Amino acid sequence: MTDTRPSTYAVVDLPEQPFVGVTKTVTMTTIPEIADEIPGLIDWVLNHGYAPSGAPFLRYLVIDMARELVMQAGVPVASPVETAGDVEAGELPGGRYATTTHVGHPDELEGVTRRFLQWADGEGLRFDVRPSDHGDVWAGRIEWYETNPAEQPDMSQWVTRLTFKLAD
Repeated sequence: MTDTRPSTYAVVDLPEQPFVGVTKTVTMTTIPEIADEIPGLIDWVLNHGYAPSGAPFLRYLVIDMARELVMQAGVPVASPVETAGDVEAGELPGGRYATTTHVGHPDELEGVTRRFLQWADGEGLRFDVRPSDHGDVWAGRIEWYETNPAEQPDMSQWVTRLTFKLAD
């Protein structure tokens, strides 16, 4: 699927954001395995007396497109929580982020992300990312899934917000 819609880009300041999540190592073809964790995380939050304070997300921690990606699926909460078992508590870093919002099918996100990175490069923005032996380590490369699939089954109408942390 190719998305040719124009995008709007911005730089915003975001506060630290507590969340509950799960971290997994996946490949480009097995990313759905981490995305499939989101409903269980939402259930965990609700069953433990918390309420989600924003959209669920996928966070790319380490990216080696040819081999593996270390990713988190997460659900933001209002304040830090105690967790147990496979669910972990964390905090997304605050700071300056480049952002864009996409309305369309999730399969279009690869092209949307490529154009987003080109825009940031053209603006001279530097992301908070560093190389390692295992791939690029990102402080905050996040896809926020703003649409509830149960409420909007038409995937061409789904809203996804990308936020990539900028270097200080």
